Amino acid sequence: MEMNTILVTGGAGFIGSHLCQALLERGGRVVSIDNFNDFYDPGVKRANIGAVEETARRLTGNGCSFISHKADIRDAGELERLFAAVRPVAVVHLAACAGVRPSIANPAQYYEVNVNGTGNLLECMKRHDVKRLVFASSSSVYGNNSKVPFSEDDPVDRPISPYAATKKAGELLCHVYHQLYGMSIACLRFFTVYGPRQRPDLAIRTFTYMIDAGMEIPFYGDGSTERDYTYIDDIISGVMGALDWTEADEARYDIFNLGEARTISLSELVCTLEETLGKRAIRSHLPNQPGDVRRTNADISKARARLGYCPQIGFEEGVARFVAWYQAQGQAGGDET
Repeated sequence: MEMNTILVTGGAGFIGSHLCQALLERGGRVVSIDNFNDFYDPGVKRANIGAVEETARRLTGNGCSFISHKADIRDAGELERLFAAVRPVAVVHLAACAGVRPSIANPAQYYEVNVNGTGNLLECMKRHDVKRLVFASSSSVYGNNSKVPFSEDDPVDRPISPYAATKKAGELLCHVYHQLYGMSIACLRFFTVYGPRQRPDLAIRTFTYMIDAGMEIPFYGDGSTERDYTYIDDIISGVMGALDWTEADEARYDIFNLGEARTISLSELVCTLEETLGKRAIRSHLPNQPGDVRRTNADISKARARLGYCPQIGFEEGVARFVAWYQAQGQAGGDET
């Protein structure tokens, strides 16, 4: 295959499908691998891939192409066959078991996929001399960090969920392979990503459906918990910048926060959705959930300086864009980084 093939794991997901489209717009060959599991309706992922394929068809004359491959990163043999066939020059590793609360219910699966699966991928990269990797980490690694905003230099050795622990373990594995094999690796700590195609289990998508349908929304705690919500287009620009950063002649390893650098409380989130939808929310007040952090807030100065990262979409505009997409889909709803 061509020498500019980029492999995206988890390419059928929310972030992955947007990234595949952005890579196609830039030009070249994009290969997605995804296991299309039933964490949420696999039909959602198939629709995401359909959108990417449509982009590829539109851009065929630009010399780009797209392949969607069903595979599981736990299957080392299948990864080996895929790497031998497509010969990527770089990998963006988004595939993972996602979500804080489900990881508490099923920690073993999270370890198997997020740690062992990442190890399989790194071993495959080593064998095939693939030197560039962008790894999707999470703001959850900061736990209940008392210092805000969160900086990449802050200690992250006190996670409060299995999901967070697996993401920190992934960062450590990446550092090992950088040191031993000269790989250039950017680990990106995503801060609560939202926007069109957002996973059905995430708060903004769930609340939008429930408010629109006149259903009670689960309102945990007193509404004061805060998140740094980051619009999908800004996250994609950060991933693209990180991919370019790995092209340096010398081997690099670093960690970058990708957020909007602004916090929104749960109460503010619900109020913004109410105003955007023109409907009132019915709140079902519930206790805070185990594993949920009190706040997330990104210091993005490092990503600004080294990746050229500059978020453009404020929260109110982002919610308006999401709701417009949601309404255009005629969503029947469905089931948070």
